Amino acid sequence: MNWLTRGGVAAAACVGGAVVWGLGWGGLIPLFAFLLSGSLLSSRGSTHTGPRTARQVLANGGVAAAAALAHNWPATAGAIAAAAADTWATEIGARARNQPVLITTGRRVSPGTSGGITALGTAGGLAGALLMAMLAALVAAELRWRGVWVVSVAGAAGMFADSLLGATLQARYACPQCGRVMEHAGRCHAPVQLIRGWRWLDNDAVNVIGSLAGTMAASAGMAS
Repeated sequence: MNWLTRGGVAAAACVGGAVVWGLGWGGLIPLFAFLLSGSLLSSRGSTHTGPRTARQVLANGGVAAAAALAHNWPATAGAIAAAAADTWATEIGARARNQPVLITTGRRVSPGTSGGITALGTAGGLAGALLMAMLAALVAAELRWRGVWVVSVAGAAGMFADSLLGATLQARYACPQCGRVMEHAGRCHAPVQLIRGWRWLDNDAVNVIGSLAGTMAASAGMAS
C-alpha cells in the first residue's frame, strides 16, 4: 500500500532515527505501532486521501522526535499517545452512524468537520492513547504502570486540544460562488476566502499543538 510519499518516507526515517538516537531501539515500538495503526485505519474507509507527505509526517511525529532527542521518555510517549488518539478518533469516528457534534456547542455538524466528535470516535481515540501508553511502559523503565495512566490521560488531553482548536481557531475557507467550506487555501469555482480562524493554523499546525499538549501533560503528570 502506498501510505507515504517519497518525502514522507524520508521524514518518517528521520523521526525514527531521532527516536532511536535519543531513547534506543525500544522507542520504535510505540512509534511504529502509531504509524502502522494510523496507516491501516486510514486505508479502510479513509478520511484521508492520498499518501501522507513529509509535512504531515512531521506534524504527527516531529514533537515526539524532539522529545526523544532530549532523552525524555514521558514527553515522547505523551506526544505519540496524543497523535495516536487524534488519528484513531478521526478514522474510527468516520464509521459512526450518528452525526458528529461540535465539541464547543454540541451542534450537529457534517462528518469530517474540524472539531466534530462522536462517541465512537472518542472511544477509539482513548483506546489508541491507552495502547501507545502500554507499549511505551513495556520498554521504558521510568514509566511503568503509573506511566500508563499518565500517558493515556496526556494522549486524551492532546486529542481534545486538537478538537477544540479545530472548532475555534483553525482556519476555514469558503468559495464565494458555491459556498463550499474547506480547510485549506486554494481555489474552488473562484479563489477561496478566509471566513474563520487564523490563516497559519491549518490541520498540520493543529496536530503539532495537540502533540505538544500531550507532551506537556505527560511530563507534568510524571513530575508531580
